Amino acid sequence: MSDVLPVTGRRALRTRWHWGWIAPPVLFVALIVGAAIGETAIPVTTVLQVLGNKLFGLGYAVDRIDAGIVWEYRLSRAVVAACCGAGLALSGVVLQALLRNALADPYLLGISAGASTGAVAVTVAGVGAGAVTLSAGAFAGAALAFVMVAALARAAGGGTGMRAAGVIVLAGIAGSQLFNALTAFIIAKSANAEQARGIMFWLMGNLSGVRWEDVIVAIPAVALAVLTCLWHVRALDAFTFGTDSAASLGVAVRRVQVTLIGIAALVTAAMVSMVGSIGFVGLVIPHAMRFVVGVRHGRLVPASALAGAVFLIACDVISRILVPGQVLPIGVITALVGAPAFALILIRGRTAR
Repeated sequence: MSDVLPVTGRRALRTRWHWGWIAPPVLFVALIVGAAIGETAIPVTTVLQVLGNKLFGLGYAVDRIDAGIVWEYRLSRAVVAACCGAGLALSGVVLQALLRNALADPYLLGISAGASTGAVAVTVAGVGAGAVTLSAGAFAGAALAFVMVAALARAAGGGTGMRAAGVIVLAGIAGSQLFNALTAFIIAKSANAEQARGIMFWLMGNLSGVRWEDVIVAIPAVALAVLTCLWHVRALDAFTFGTDSAASLGVAVRRVQVTLIGIAALVTAAMVSMVGSIGFVGLVIPHAMRFVVGVRHGRLVPASALAGAVFLIACDVISRILVPGQVLPIGVITALVGAPAFALILIRGRTAR
C-alpha cells in the first residue's frame, strides 16, 4: 500500500498539471470567439488588436466603434458568461456528489430560485435598508432555499436509488415554486411597470447588463469555488460511496458538507445576482464530462469548470444571433439543451434500476 499511494499522488499531480496547460488556451479561444460573433461580426484580428491595445498599449489603429463593442460589451459579457458557466457546473458536481443524486442541480433544487428571491428583495423591496448587498441577499436566499428543500426531502422519507432522486427533485420543485411565488409577490408589491419588465427578463437569464465591474465579483467567486473543489477532490470521491464510507476513510463529514454546500450556494448566489437564474448548466455539464473524463473528481472538477465556461459562452453567442435583431434570454438556450438532457438522465436511471 505504501508503494501505491505515492504513485496515485503523482498521477493526480500530473492530471492537475495536464488541465493547467489545457484550460487557458481553450478558454482564451472561447472568449475571443464570444467577442467576435454577435449581431455584427467583428474579425478575430480586430478583437486581438483591441486586446493588445487595452492590455499592453500596442497602439493598433482600430475603429473606435468596434473597439467599444469588443471591450465594453462583448468581452466583459463573455468573461462573466465563462465564470457563470464554470460556477454553476461546479455547483452541480458538488451537489451530485454530496447528495448522491444524479439529478441534483442548483436550478432543480431551488437554490437559483432562492437566490433570485433574495436579490429581488434587496433591490426592489429594499430589504436591509441599504446595509445588505445584492450578493449577500442572493446568498441568504440560496442558503435558505437549500435548507428548506433538504428538510422537506428528509421529512418525506428520502429512500434510495431513483426514489431518493425523485423525492429530492419533487422537494426542489416545491421550493422553486415557493420562492418564485415570493419573487412575483415582491415584484407586484414593490416594483413599478418598468422595473417589473426588466426584472422578469433578468430572471430568465440576461447577460446584457454585465460590465467589467461584474467581472471583479465573478472571477474571485469562481476561483474560490475551483480551488475549494480541487482541495476536496478526495472527499468528493469518498462521498460518492455514502457518508458512512467517507467517514470511515477519515473525511470530516460535517465540516466538508458545510464547506462545499456553502461554496455551491455562494457561487450560485454570486452568479444569479449578476445574470439571473440560468437553468440546467449544473445538470448537463457534469454528466457530459463523466462520459469524457470518468467519475474521479480530480479530473471531473477541472473538466466541468472548463466545459461549463465554454458551454455558456456558446449559449450566449447563440442567444445573440438566433433571432436577427433580438437578444434572447440565455436561460432559453440552456433550457433547450438541458430539458432533453434531463429527460435522458431520467430514462437512463429508470433503465439502470
